[in-house]
Amino acid sequence: MALHIHIQPGDDIPIYRQLVKQVEAAVITGRVTPGERLPSQRELAQELVIAPLTVKRAYDELESNGYLRMERGRGTFACPPPQFSAEVVTKEIQQAIRRVVELAWQHQVDFEQISHMLTETERQYQTELSRKKPAVNKSQGAEEISS
Repeated sequence: MALHIHIQPGDDIPIYRQLVKQVEAAVITGRVTPGERLPSQRELAQELVIAPLTVKRAYDELESNGYLRMERGRGTFACPPPQFSAEVVTKEIQQAIRRVVELAWQHQVDFEQISHMLTETERQYQTELSRKKPAVNKSQGAEEISS
């Protein structure tokens, strides 16, 4: 099973949200394949040493967002990544950029530094992806978003 979750209890992000984001990323990047069985709520709670209700909350959100399906008596399974419209993707990216700009502004980080950090982060991300699955075609994603 390719699901590796790392919870940071002291983080500002609630534990269930950390779990949701990491499972979403695993599904989107293909580290978890459609139909692959995920740990049960109880198994994952024991593995991560967190409350079972925390895992239930995360799994319920993931199921309602189309990232997994729970089948009584059979288990929890990954679904194909949901398809989002270019408008939704663009809005989500703009919101993330806004958070970066606000943080940079608060700490007096100039645009050149942000640009360098963005380029370096993208390079690191591509390296990570290339270790996990075939290369991502960046131009394909850009065409879908800009249409």
